[in-house]
Amino acid sequence: MTRILSVMCPLMIVLSVAPAAAGLGAPEAQNVSWGGMLMGLFGGLALFLLGLDRLTESLKAAAGSRLQSCLERFTSNRFSGALIGALTTAMLQSSSVTTVLVVGFVSAGVMSLSHSVGVIMGANIGSTFTAQIIAFNVSGYALSLVAGGFAILTFARREQFRHYGGALLGLGLIFFGMGIMTDAMVPLRSYPPFLEWMVEMANPLIGLLIGALFTALIQSSAATTGLVIIMASQGFVSLPAGIALALGANIGTCVTAMLATLGKPRAALRAATVHVLFNIAGVLLWLGFIDQLVALTVTLSPQYLDLEGMGRLAAETPRQIANANTLFNVVNTLVFIGFAPIFARLVMMLVPDRKEPDKLPVVAPQYLDERLLDTPAAALNLVRMEIGHLGQEVGQMTQAIWPALEKLDNNLFRDVKKRDDAIDLLHAAIIRYLSLLGKKELTESQAHDYYLLSQAADTLERIGDIIESELVEAGFRMAQLHLHPGKQIKELLGRLHAFICSAVELAVRAVSENDSGPAQEVLALRRDVNETVEGAFRRQVASMAASDTERLKLLQLEFEITDKLKQIYSLTKRIARLYHAHNE
Repeated sequence: MTRILSVMCPLMIVLSVAPAAAGLGAPEAQNVSWGGMLMGLFGGLALFLLGLDRLTESLKAAAGSRLQSCLERFTSNRFSGALIGALTTAMLQSSSVTTVLVVGFVSAGVMSLSHSVGVIMGANIGSTFTAQIIAFNVSGYALSLVAGGFAILTFARREQFRHYGGALLGLGLIFFGMGIMTDAMVPLRSYPPFLEWMVEMANPLIGLLIGALFTALIQSSAATTGLVIIMASQGFVSLPAGIALALGANIGTCVTAMLATLGKPRAALRAATVHVLFNIAGVLLWLGFIDQLVALTVTLSPQYLDLEGMGRLAAETPRQIANANTLFNVVNTLVFIGFAPIFARLVMMLVPDRKEPDKLPVVAPQYLDERLLDTPAAALNLVRMEIGHLGQEVGQMTQAIWPALEKLDNNLFRDVKKRDDAIDLLHAAIIRYLSLLGKKELTESQAHDYYLLSQAADTLERIGDIIESELVEAGFRMAQLHLHPGKQIKELLGRLHAFICSAVELAVRAVSENDSGPAQEVLALRRDVNETVEGAFRRQVASMAASDTERLKLLQLEFEITDKLKQIYSLTKRIARLYHAHNE
């Protein structure tokens, strides 16, 4: 909201003052009260954007988690993906959120690149829903919607109804702001310099460029299209100019998708590239057929034959622009969805795999995106995926400790120790992201997920610390003293280590998949782990009686290693119990 206002205000000043400067000294300038008009424009604009923000946030809270689940599960082919992408974007009121989610799913391997093409195409259709709402322009009922939404928000006890009340309140503010801006712009109808300046917008290339740049700045195609519709309601924007601006908005919104890939894997860049290619191809397809799109839109849209001149233009053009925007995206999807595999192959050529260096890679968060903090359901899902990333690092560290202990190789111990740096970095990033998310308004279910995820992250980080500060140090001491465990105890510890590795992997799956199945498997390992631990302890105790000083030092280290491996299993059980109880 702040970013949009900071960009909108200077632009509205330019739009309003530039024509005034151009006509300075003209007689008509005396008929325009610029101070009053600018106050009306800015006040109405603030209410409009506040309402749009409130509507979006309420819809995200009411339906975000369910639609996100649908997006993840029901995209088995590009056609169903397009349908779910359209539905998700229409309900979340943000194609940017849908695109960022798709980037995360592709990066995590949950969704194939080919299937993501359909979802992104559908998201473009869903993004036109806002323009269709705005085109109704029921300003006369705006305060009734505000009052009704406020009453529901204040008196409703069920959280879901409160979200619906917030959406209704936001919708009322949108229409109320539109009414104020509409009234404020009335004097410009008779101000020739402004009207002459707006005529230049009829050039498709100029309209395309302005729409693209403006949308890239505010990162909201819905806000751009909404403002175009408001200006059309005053007769300032013709249908061809409105279509050109809307086409430009479809290109400008690609900036959000590209920004979402910063610091992400190649799969994320590919998903964003699909979005860019599809939108640019769609605009190029229609650029030479704007007149035909105008004619088709006029035919499909309601007409007011009883009106004439600017009055008719102001009555018909807003709905025509909204319909043209929807028609443009629907036709593009129908035309290009059959070429989804070709899009995927083209993107693979444009964004090939990079050859990874042999050295240990620098680990960085892959999924955390602060732009989704205002959508808690989506943000929590990103945390879940990042914990899966953290869990992979912990799992690899757990796997790597046993070869180092077997060989008593100091270089291997140092490599294991370095892995904890990556774990600490990911854990710190997750906790920081969760702290930012905790400042948002969370539902009861989201608050519980927040708790589970924070506990899981802390527990996985604790496993890394045990390996780094306890097992590695024990290994260093064994190597320094040249102490080698016997064959039988080594076999027992090797078996225990295998159980621990399985437990860590299953615990991570329980978190990343939000599934109680792997959690139950972790708990089912308890008997095998306990029997192996008891066998190791019995073997060590039996050796104590006939041991010399050196042997006692080795037994002490063996006891320590056995105990720390058991402690790691106890930590995985903690995660498993949380998710087993959560999903019962």
